[in-house]
Amino acid sequence: QREGKAVVWISDPVHGNTRKTENGFKTRDFDNIRSELRAFFDVHDEMGSHPGGVHLELTGEDVTECTGGVSAVTDDTLRHRYNTACDPRLNGSQALELAFLIAERMRLRTGLPPL
Repeated sequence: QREGKAVVWISDPVHGNTRKTENGFKTRDFDNIRSELRAFFDVHDEMGSHPGGVHLELTGEDVTECTGGVSAVTDDTLRHRYNTACDPRLNGSQALELAFLIAERMRLRTGLPPL
């Protein structure tokens, strides 16, 4: 901002939040993803800059690849519908939960009332 440059700040809260469970599944914890996304908005609120975008790895399918969130996937239930050929994705419920978090933060930034 000081240099007068226009940049687009993007968060990729799914990338880098990967861990391996005791039973060998590669997964991501929803709470860590949500925390990183909240921090992204907090920093922009503090700095007066604009959060330009968010990248998420997700599917609309009811998979069990990332733990936590409203779907309450645990390390023990990952095996039920673990379908990824590569990296674990948020399922539809987890993705919607993050979408509402993003919408809420964007509403607050523009002065609109909470949902």
